[in-house]
Amino acid sequence: MLTKMRLLAIAALALGVSMVLAACGGGGGVESGGANGEVQTVQLQGKPSGELTISNWPLYIDRQTVPDFEQATGVQVKYIEDVNDNAEFFGKMQPLLSKGESGGRSIFVVTDWMAKKMYDLGYLQNLDKSGIPNVEQNLVPNLQHPSFDPNRDFSVPWQSGMTGLIVRTDLATGVKSICDLFDDPKLKGKVDMLTEMRDTVPLVMKCMGVDLANATEDDWMAAIDKIEQAADSGQIRRFTGNDYARDLTSGDAAAVIGWSGDAIQLQSSNPNIKFVMPEEGCMLWSDNMVIPVGAPNPTAAEAWMNYAYVPGHQAQITEYNYYVSPVSGVKEILQKIDPTAAKSQLIFPSDSFTKDCDTAPTLTGEEEQRVTQAFDAVVSG
Repeated sequence: MLTKMRLLAIAALALGVSMVLAACGGGGGVESGGANGEVQTVQLQGKPSGELTISNWPLYIDRQTVPDFEQATGVQVKYIEDVNDNAEFFGKMQPLLSKGESGGRSIFVVTDWMAKKMYDLGYLQNLDKSGIPNVEQNLVPNLQHPSFDPNRDFSVPWQSGMTGLIVRTDLATGVKSICDLFDDPKLKGKVDMLTEMRDTVPLVMKCMGVDLANATEDDWMAAIDKIEQAADSGQIRRFTGNDYARDLTSGDAAAVIGWSGDAIQLQSSNPNIKFVMPEEGCMLWSDNMVIPVGAPNPTAAEAWMNYAYVPGHQAQITEYNYYVSPVSGVKEILQKIDPTAAKSQLIFPSDSFTKDCDTAPTLTGEEEQRVTQAFDAVVSG
């Protein structure tokens, strides 16, 4: 049951959302492009040159790929790690995007559902596939026709991954289940959960025994209530984006809901940090490169996408970040240069490793608005 304070918070959020929508659209709706209107297509202009600005998530690329690309193309790259959370990034960029501006950025990297949201609002361009032949040739089959972009008209996967548990094993022992984050008294005040609703809430639903394929709005709300109670009791320390890494490193957090590849990179400086596949299974997702309307150098942007889809270049990225590569041929390269990486279940997960994993259930329309407002009310405290 929703508490009185939470109902008030949701009402306030609903008012704020309605005001934003009215400001963006007219008449109370959002003016949309993408699937519902005319879409701008990237206009390529000869050989790539000039400057390229990319917004991506932290801990997602090695130190050599950017300078290698610069040397190969002559393009100067400004690589910004300023995507900490999809909704937070959208909130920062939306005022610019609504005016046809990209803040100087030519590429964003956002998760599937956010890429679809941006596209439907008319904020993204369709790709000119003549500029990305390596993507056409090397994209792994299981990512070629996702439901949110069946023909990959506007999105190119950067990396895929798993959301599960990351644990400081020197501070917490026996953490195997999402339920442990709620039930273990030794973890009180030492738990971080993601502000990414589509990661956190479905995992909690799985802990509660919900079949995500048949999840109802009531199931979402019940999981949000469980999260709220844990936050109110002090069991949950805080809600974070990628910055949970800082809490694990400092020891302020002992167990978090986090992303698979981050664990390996954090482990390089602290061997006690480990990714744990939850007993309930994980959440599966992809982050995608997209080109916003108003991007100043789409030719260089597509050159970057094409460069990243050369298997040898991608292997260099994958060996560093330990996420699931979207590029065919990477495993064969890693078998030669890094056999440990080639055997990693975090990069090349077997069917048995991910047998209980799911993608986030789809939320639409008013249901999505109500669930989002309820979750945001808990996260904002």
